[in-house]
Amino acid sequence: MHPLTPLAGSVTADDPPDRPDAIVVGDTSMSRSDLATAAGMFADRIAGAPAVAIRAEATASTIVAVVGGLLAGVPVVPLPPDAGPDETAYMLADSGATLLVREAGSDGVPVPVQVSAARTATHVAAGPAADTALVLYTSGTTGRPKGVELGRDALAANLDALADAWAWTADDTLVHGLPLFHVHGLVLGLLGPLRLGSRLVHTVRPTPPAYAAACGTIYFGVPTVWSRICADGNAARALSAARLLVSGSAPLPLPVFERLTALTGHAPIERYGMTETLITCSTRADGERRPGSVGRPLSGVRTRLAAGVPDGAAAADGDGIGELEVDGPMLFRGYLGRPEATAAAFAADGWFRTGDIATIDGGGMHRIVGRASVDLIKSGGYRIGAGEVEDALLAHPGVREAAVVGMPHDDLGQEVVAFVVADGVTEPTLAAFAADRLSWHKRPRRIVFMESLPRNALGKVVKQSLLS
Repeated sequence: MHPLTPLAGSVTADDPPDRPDAIVVGDTSMSRSDLATAAGMFADRIAGAPAVAIRAEATASTIVAVVGGLLAGVPVVPLPPDAGPDETAYMLADSGATLLVREAGSDGVPVPVQVSAARTATHVAAGPAADTALVLYTSGTTGRPKGVELGRDALAANLDALADAWAWTADDTLVHGLPLFHVHGLVLGLLGPLRLGSRLVHTVRPTPPAYAAACGTIYFGVPTVWSRICADGNAARALSAARLLVSGSAPLPLPVFERLTALTGHAPIERYGMTETLITCSTRADGERRPGSVGRPLSGVRTRLAAGVPDGAAAADGDGIGELEVDGPMLFRGYLGRPEATAAAFAADGWFRTGDIATIDGGGMHRIVGRASVDLIKSGGYRIGAGEVEDALLAHPGVREAAVVGMPHDDLGQEVVAFVVADGVTEPTLAAFAADRLSWHKRPRRIVFMESLPRNALGKVVKQSLLS
C-alpha cells in the first residue's frame, strides 16, 4: 500500500463485513471492496503513465479513477467537468498528462484515452515528482492556472490532523455535494472517508432536500450551500441529528452562522486552508465555535503574521492585521514546472506566504480578513480589513450578501466601496447602520446595490469582477 493508504486498510480479505453502500454517489452505491477491485483494474491500465487527467464529474467512475491513480502511483490531475477545449488542452499540456479519463466502460472501470503529449504551455514542466499524488490547478485569478503538486505524505498528514480535530472516525457518515476537483470535495470529501473508513454519501448537487435525506453525521458545505439550507427550514431541521456541520472555502456570514445554529442546534465548524497548504486551521469538535473564526492551527501546523503581531499575541483594533504565513507537514511540493513562482511563495525561512490577511487573538483563534490583493484596503493611511466591514453590513437584517473592496481614490489612495444584495434597504439607511458599528475610516464611502454577487463554483465572491 502506498504511503497515503487511500483505502485505510479496509479492502483486504481480513476486513470486517463490508456494507454495499459504503460509497454512495447519487443513485449509485458500491462497497469498499468493489471500489478496490475496480480501482485495481484501472491502476493496471495506467501503470507507468507520467500523469493521468480525469474529468472530475460527481460519479462513481471519477472515484474509481482517482483511487486507481493513487494505487498505481500515477499523479492524478482532476479537471473541472465544464472546462472548455482551450482550458483542457492547457492543463493537459502543463501537467504532462498523457491519459485522459472521460467515462467508464461496460465493466464499470474507467477507460483512459491517450492524448497528445505535445506541450502548448508557456513553460515546459519537468513533470510531477514520483511521490506526487495530485496536481490541482489554482483558479488563475492572476494569470494562467498553476499546477499545485500535493504529495502523499502531505495528504495523509492533513487527513489525520482533521480526524483528530473533528473526532472523525469510521463510525461517521460524511455527506456533501461538492466538486471533486478541489481540495474541499476531493481531498477532504473523498480521500478523507476512504482513509478514515467512514461512509461517504455524495449528493451530486448540494441541494437542501438531498442533504436532509442523507442522514449523515458530518456534513460539508460552502457558505452558499448553508445559506440555501437555512432558507429551507425543514431541510435545516433535518440536520439536527448530525454531529458536525463544517463550512469552508469562504467565510461564513454571521447571519448564516446564527440561523444555522438556531435551526439545527449545531454551531457550524469553520476551517481554513488553501490548495497549496491543504487545511491548516480549524475549530475543534470539542472546542469553541466562534462566528467568523477558523479556529486554531491543526496538529503539526505553525502560523504567524508577517507584519504587526507575533504568533498568538493579542491583536488590538487597527493593529495586528498581517499576511498569514504557515508551516507544517501538509504544504505542497511546489508549482509544477515553475521554480521561480514556488520560491516566491515562501519566506526566506521556508514559511508559506498565504496571501491572506488575518488576525490572531490572545487565545490563538484565527480570523481571516481576506486576500491581501483585494481585501486589505489602504485608505488615508489606514489598513482596513474588508471582512470586518462586510460583517458589519451583513448584521443588518435586510442584507443578504455583501462584498467590500478598495477602489482607486485621488485623495485617499483607496476608498471603501460596498457591493450589497439587500431587500428593502436604502443607501442612507445602510450607511447609518454601518456608521454605528465601524470607525469612521472603515465606513463605506459608496454602497452599490446588486441583484447578486459574482461567485465561482465554490461560492467565493470573485472580487476582481467588482473591480473591473
